[in-house]
Amino acid sequence: MEQDNSKKLAALRDQIDGIDQSIQQLISSRADVAKQVAQAKNAKDKAASYYRPEREAQVLRRVVERNQGPLSDQSLVRLFREIMSACLAQQKPLSIAYLGPQGTFSEMASYRFFGHSIRALPETSIDQVFAEVEAGVADFGVVPVENSTEGAVNNTLDMFLSSPLHICGELDLPIHHHLMSQETRLEDIKMVFSHRQSLAQCRNWLKNNLPHAEKIAVSSNAEAARKAQLTSDASAIAGEAAASMYGLQILHSEIEDSVDNATRFLIIGRELSSSSGVDKTSIMAAAKDQPGALYHILRPFHEAGVSMTRIESRPSKKGKWDYVFFIDLQGHVEDENVATAIRKLERFTTRLKILGSYPQSV
Repeated sequence: MEQDNSKKLAALRDQIDGIDQSIQQLISSRADVAKQVAQAKNAKDKAASYYRPEREAQVLRRVVERNQGPLSDQSLVRLFREIMSACLAQQKPLSIAYLGPQGTFSEMASYRFFGHSIRALPETSIDQVFAEVEAGVADFGVVPVENSTEGAVNNTLDMFLSSPLHICGELDLPIHHHLMSQETRLEDIKMVFSHRQSLAQCRNWLKNNLPHAEKIAVSSNAEAARKAQLTSDASAIAGEAAASMYGLQILHSEIEDSVDNATRFLIIGRELSSSSGVDKTSIMAAAKDQPGALYHILRPFHEAGVSMTRIESRPSKKGKWDYVFFIDLQGHVEDENVATAIRKLERFTTRLKILGSYPQSV
């Protein structure tokens, strides 16, 4: 019986080896065709000119539609994203600016969206991410725009007031926070370093478990981990990658107060994206100073049957109590109903800017 099982196992392993060989040959064939596509576009020097977010979104949606198991949709999307990333990098890897340093959730979002075959450029601020993309140093940038529990990242929204960049994509990243330290006992921790958003997202856990520890906000969770590495009696709230990177022990995992905690990231670039078939459009609008100003901004979308998924107001920085509205819509700016609504909206605004139309997160 044992001998029969050994023979069966050996046969299954041989079958896997044969499948692996076929997979490798198909991936090589895909890479060859991808190289021909890039060459046909005469885009050898500019990776961003032959990377199209809408095309990638279409490919990944078809992956999900074809999936009949046993692997999950999420697993297959990750596999195909890495294949596409490696194929694209044959010509020239994409340069991606993100809010650093290494070990941040922004870095994780960059790899999740573009795959690992990129040149990652950690920046010290959201402003610097925009600057590097505007200057052409980076092909694209990855910036946080809102958290499911703490709301908007205002610095990102404010950058769109003056930046010429467009939104090319989005990513919803589940966020899990871990308490890490050189110490091994909670009672020995006197300080907790973390980004202010992460401190807020773990507010109740900290209140219940470390009520007397000093909470210190720093520029990023990776910086928090670095400080915890250098400071006795200290801990950090950060992602799992930061613990490994800075040699810290995770004392408690997933300490975020909300089990559905997630952060939405925007992909910013220099060009507008074409329609992928399932898109969002983001606009920025300044209302005329008149009664019912917000009503006049919202009415065209209702009349055109366009669904709004988000609206946020920010000071325009052009005058006291002067505000602009950031609005996310379902659909692409090339869609007839969206285009109609925006044309009507122009009559009621002093400033209207299309921030981008881009594929909905896959």
